[in-house]
Amino acid sequence: MPSPATDKRRFHRIEFDAPCELHCEDRVWTTEVLDICLKGVLVRRPEDWDVPLHKPCEVVVHLDERQTGIVMAVELRHVEPHRLGFQCRYIDLESASHLKRLVELNLGDPTLLEREFAHLLE
Repeated sequence: MPSPATDKRRFHRIEFDAPCELHCEDRVWTTEVLDICLKGVLVRRPEDWDVPLHKPCEVVVHLDERQTGIVMAVELRHVEPHRLGFQCRYIDLESASHLKRLVELNLGDPTLLEREFAHLLE
């Protein structure tokens, strides 16, 4: 049975193992994506991470040998001992197309994808 938090979730998280970079101010960390959705991304926390909550950052997710990527302007929303959660604040059209395709392939249901986009535009 789904938990109350899962019932309220508007965006399906896609488990996704891909390398990524976190850019914040003048620093860059290399890490891995744990899951991704239309509204944000969860990544493995780098060991030397010391950025405060609500700090604006950028996430670059590498899809295929660093040729294609998803670039998001994000805000750090939660910090756990081994994970960081970011909420997407801006995504360019090319990155949004890659993310949409990734979500579409993993959801397998065009109706769910359309519903998620409707929530995104609210």
